[in-house]
Amino acid sequence: MDTPLTPPADGPPQEPRARRRDRHGRGMRGPLAPPQVPLAASRAELFGDLVRDSVERLERRWPQLAEVEFMVGEVPAPPGGPDGGWNDEAVPLGGTVAPDGGRAARIVVYRRPVEIRAKSRDERAVLVHEIVVEQVAELLGLTPETVDPRYGQE
Repeated sequence: MDTPLTPPADGPPQEPRARRRDRHGRGMRGPLAPPQVPLAASRAELFGDLVRDSVERLERRWPQLAEVEFMVGEVPAPPGGPDGGWNDEAVPLGGTVAPDGGRAARIVVYRRPVEIRAKSRDERAVLVHEIVVEQVAELLGLTPETVDPRYGQE
């Protein structure tokens, strides 16, 4: 008599079945949160949304900003190149790259230094907006108060 542990005598041994995490017959696990819920967004995506919101606010007042590229960088490059360190210099929170040849002007906001300085989402939103306003002011050659009259009041 054959037992379930021994292969049948008439054929090759069968491969064991792959184990799945469906131990109780309820189906496979789904995502923790649906995609439209903020829990499903990464920190980088949420930070990008903050930058986008700030830019949209400023583009209503300054239509020429439609030609400027706004980017999010993780961290700024050290001033002495990859081998150089920061020494005692302050780490920049944003930067401006002037238009060059056929390339549009760029404004970069660095995510990690901003996240380290802001404790809450509201603080982060205010800080991101201030950085964007400062960089736009530098690009346009204006004061931050001219770019956004509410600058520094929040």
